[in-house]
Amino acid sequence: MLIAIIFVQSMVPFLGFIPTGFINITIIHITVIVAAIVLGPKDGAIVGLVWGIGTIIRAFTSPTSIIDTTVFTNPIVAILPRVIVGLVAGWIYLWFRDHTKKRVLGMAVASGIGSLTNTVLVLGLMRVMYSNAMAQAYATQTDLLNKLLLVIVGTNGVPEMIAAIIIAPAISTAILKSNKFLDK
Repeated sequence: MLIAIIFVQSMVPFLGFIPTGFINITIIHITVIVAAIVLGPKDGAIVGLVWGIGTIIRAFTSPTSIIDTTVFTNPIVAILPRVIVGLVAGWIYLWFRDHTKKRVLGMAVASGIGSLTNTVLVLGLMRVMYSNAMAQAYATQTDLLNKLLLVIVGTNGVPEMIAAIIIAPAISTAILKSNKFLDK
């Protein structure tokens, strides 16, 4: 079911990506984080993989920002960070679940770090692999790209992380309570 949700979020504007023209604000990572918390890191990674594949398809079929077809058709940028989000969020939650009694805190920490993982990896890979193309697309100099990326972290990454910290634990808690067998 979560994979189906990812496909819908990937393809329908405003359900997974909120296009701003400059870059997209991502909320799809919340579904990956919920999968990682509820089902574990391996399944979280699989759902992240589906998100990455959906990102590539969307970049080819309906790009929503000026760099989509340049950057998000590359599997390293489109898929790898999304798979790692599922792994990291799942591992963090499992650690909290197995070592503390603070499961909701574990969900919140897993959500925040999972979201941050996506932001840092995607923007970092974009900076390393596409600095000239990004500078040209955003009409800036390559040496000013780091400042631009920090602005993107502040305007997109921080709100994405806050949303994940609030929404993912609420959904995960509801799922785990309704399916007690899932949470050991």
